[in-house]
Amino acid sequence: MKKQWQAILLVAALTALTIGTTSAADTAKKVSSSASASASTSVSASAKAELIDLNNATKKELATLPKIGDVRSDAIIKGRPYKGKDELLSKKILPEDVYNGIKDLVIAKQKPVEKK
Repeated sequence: MKKQWQAILLVAALTALTIGTTSAADTAKKVSSSASASASTSVSASAKAELIDLNNATKKELATLPKIGDVRSDAIIKGRPYKGKDELLSKKILPEDVYNGIKDLVIAKQKPVEKK
């Protein structure tokens, strides 16, 4: 009888430990997820205010973008003017993974049409 109680207590303790560990892991994931969402929201809000114009940015400004160094900055400048930022892909200036990393940070502004 004593061994049965010990076995029951052991199973109960392991169950409680498993539930507690799972709950703690879920809580950690939720906290991490909400922190990431909060950070990306603040980054996207500030990024919209400070988008880099592909048609006017300097080499130094372009080099501040993720995965864009001197060589890619030169290639972007050489490919100007751009009607849209997606031309970085269609003109094969950048590979898709690099473009996906910067597409929310850049814009391709157009010159205003001059009236005659």
